[in-house]
Amino acid sequence: MNIKTVGVIGAGTMGNGIAQVCAVAGLKVTMQDIGEAQVKNGIETISTSLDRMIKKEKISTDDKQATLANIDIATSLDALANVDIVIEAATENEALKLSLFEQLDEICKSDAILASNTSSISLTRIAGATERAGQVVGMHFMNPVPMMALVEVIRALQTTDETCRAVHELSEFIGKIPIEAKDSPGFVANRILIPMLNEAAYVYYEGLASAEGIDEIMKLGMSHPMGPLALADLIGLDTCLSVIKVLHEGFGDSKYRPCPTWQQMVDAGYLGRKSGRGFYVYD
Repeated sequence: MNIKTVGVIGAGTMGNGIAQVCAVAGLKVTMQDIGEAQVKNGIETISTSLDRMIKKEKISTDDKQATLANIDIATSLDALANVDIVIEAATENEALKLSLFEQLDEICKSDAILASNTSSISLTRIAGATERAGQVVGMHFMNPVPMMALVEVIRALQTTDETCRAVHELSEFIGKIPIEAKDSPGFVANRILIPMLNEAAYVYYEGLASAEGIDEIMKLGMSHPMGPLALADLIGLDTCLSVIKVLHEGFGDSKYRPCPTWQQMVDAGYLGRKSGRGFYVYD
């Protein structure tokens, strides 16, 4: 595999998870975010995650130290100038992502691959913001990244076979299973998942059952390991809202109409686990 160095944009839930799995596999990682507080919090989250793995006897203390030694932190995109691949895991906002990819196109070396962890935004549009569209691809990791095996590899209209092969190799190298999908609103995973979460939100909004009741019905009746509303809290209600909006706007189909609950809760700052409150309250 030709990829030895990885840049990760975003030190939040997805970004620090991506940085962790790459560093565990022995790759050199530069994790970038907009401020010192964000990147330091990202490193602390990785350290805590590795401690859990030590407790479960999946890794040793030496493995933890080696992993952390593989991660550098930065607050400037310029720190990613010489990496072999950048994986962008910033907020699910199209304007932000387009701006980032325009900047990365200028900063990164000419043969670097630019990947996005976007949950739903068009990779073809993101690729079109660069002068290296053939080297732009989607790498959609699942949350929590260290535990979930899937990487949805999204091929933009412009993405080359060589870029897809490189991303498949990287995914397998870090212990993931890559599955390719075409560029379409929501791709495959979220095109199926998010409408289910949206319908669960409507059931809650209409008062048919409590959040606990809805989740228990899906767990006991459909053998889901986690109920849809608890899962929405884990993903982030702001992210769920962004994705369902992309589906609604992208297809123009009323079946994707966002439940008003999403916007109300986001407006209130109830974003799920990351804010301490969503459909449930967290310590």
